[in-house]
Amino acid sequence: MAGRRRWSTEEILDAAAELLRTSDAESFSVRKLAAALGTDSSSLYRHFRSKTELLRAVADRILLAAMDGHRPEGDWKQRVMSLALRMRAAFGQQPQLAAVWGRHASSGTGSRLVMEELLQALRASGLPDEEIPARYHRLAVLLAALIASEARVSTMAPEEYEQGLELFRVAVLGADPEHFPALSHFARDIRPLGADRHAAFEELLAAQLDHIESAIRPG
Repeated sequence: MAGRRRWSTEEILDAAAELLRTSDAESFSVRKLAAALGTDSSSLYRHFRSKTELLRAVADRILLAAMDGHRPEGDWKQRVMSLALRMRAAFGQQPQLAAVWGRHASSGTGSRLVMEELLQALRASGLPDEEIPARYHRLAVLLAALIASEARVSTMAPEEYEQGLELFRVAVLGADPEHFPALSHFARDIRPLGADRHAAFEELLAAQLDHIESAIRPG
């Protein structure tokens, strides 16, 4: 009788990424992945010690894709913005994995490449070295939150999105002016969270970069 096929690490990651296209990190399991590969869970644990380690490796491949061919150009703010847009585009191809990255982060080559570029850009800004780690952390948190938030909206089924919009309209337009005077006043101009996401992404990131720039002491 022929033995079971031995799957390579890359083949396992390919299968995991494909499985995550139609599910999320919560419902994903090593058992489901093993079933999709026609093997048992124990064979996968030879490559990854846990589900979290596997998810981190899958997310890291998205970061590697974002950094593929990347050439830093422009000043430090343009470098950060360019990197952020590349990351958003890469996770936009597999939005389910954005939540994985936001929750589990990653520790592979892709993550190190992103960290290196952000840190180099911040050093080029003129910030003192002692301030860079804290500024980097705030940027990383903001990027993870923005990318994960955008991905959550993009993975919603059309009917689910429309239902959410209707609930939003009822909640906002139906607000009692006596109890919610400000909300009632701006109700017709307030937009749901899923609206104009691309512009919001860039504006929020630009505001953070402007905030960093304002803290740089003239050299």
